[in-house]
Amino acid sequence: MDLNPNLQKNLYGFDNLFLDLKNLFDQNKLPNKILFSGQKGIGKCTLAYHLSNYILSINEIDPYNFEKKIINYTNKSFKLVSNNSHPNFYLINLKDEKKSIEIEQVRKMINYTNMSSFNDGYKIILIDNVENLNLNSVNALLKIIEEPNNKVLFFLIHDIQKKIFDTFRSRCIQFKLSLPNNFKEKIINSLTDDNFYSQLNPHFKTYYSTPGEYINFYYFCIDNNIDFVNTNIEDFLRIVLSNSLYKKNNYIKENLNYFIELFFIKKINHLSSKDQIYDLYNYFIKKINNVKKYNLDEESLFIELKAKCFNE
Repeated sequence: MDLNPNLQKNLYGFDNLFLDLKNLFDQNKLPNKILFSGQKGIGKCTLAYHLSNYILSINEIDPYNFEKKIINYTNKSFKLVSNNSHPNFYLINLKDEKKSIEIEQVRKMINYTNMSSFNDGYKIILIDNVENLNLNSVNALLKIIEEPNNKVLFFLIHDIQKKIFDTFRSRCIQFKLSLPNNFKEKIINSLTDDNFYSQLNPHFKTYYSTPGEYINFYYFCIDNNIDFVNTNIEDFLRIVLSNSLYKKNNYIKENLNYFIELFFIKKINHLSSKDQIYDLYNYFIKKINNVKKYNLDEESLFIELKAKCFNE
């Protein structure tokens, strides 16, 4: 299953916010700089794509189906946006192997905004992961978003666990998105097989995990033949480290630190004598942060982790 937000035809959650934003657009009152903030995987970008589709397809034969909160299969704008070829839609995201959104990407977008729109329609600029904008990119972006242009809308996606520049945030209308736990479970089970969330080992059920993170975890387990029902966090890390899965899979590469931290949290919660595990926890979290910060060798870290925590 492809979890890319631009391919999601169903909107999961945020119905009331979507209704409010739709009504504002219909009344020509929609703010032209909207910052969607929330945890990674909660559905921020999917919401922005659905709002974009409503706006772009409003005069098409098969426009956005607002009653069902769904994009029709024959929707022309959906196909064009999915292929990144819609003349009135522009996407900026972090490029592969880059650490920040570069100023050249912003400059190309500014040139695009200065061009005439197709059919005199709205232009939508969607910037995903705005926390990756560097200072030069932010300064260039501020110049364009401060200029009044009623036909250009900026939808900005922000991982709320990461900082963004205050000068940038203050110029946007910010919506902080969250989902209740019972609704998360409903979304997760609707997008997976096997009644996944209900059967998932309790070690992996955390309050802070989002539907997107759970679903990525589900498909990682399926692809690597990991039993998500009976495998606990310690056994999961053994499998990942012993088979070097962090080298072969981008999902686990990006989230391995989270699972290591989760392992220590579970250990701390289940031990009567916590001093030693606290010391190990603080030691490895510091080492993990240094590996990320200074781009150090991670292999030696994992070998040491297995030796000290898994008796290997």
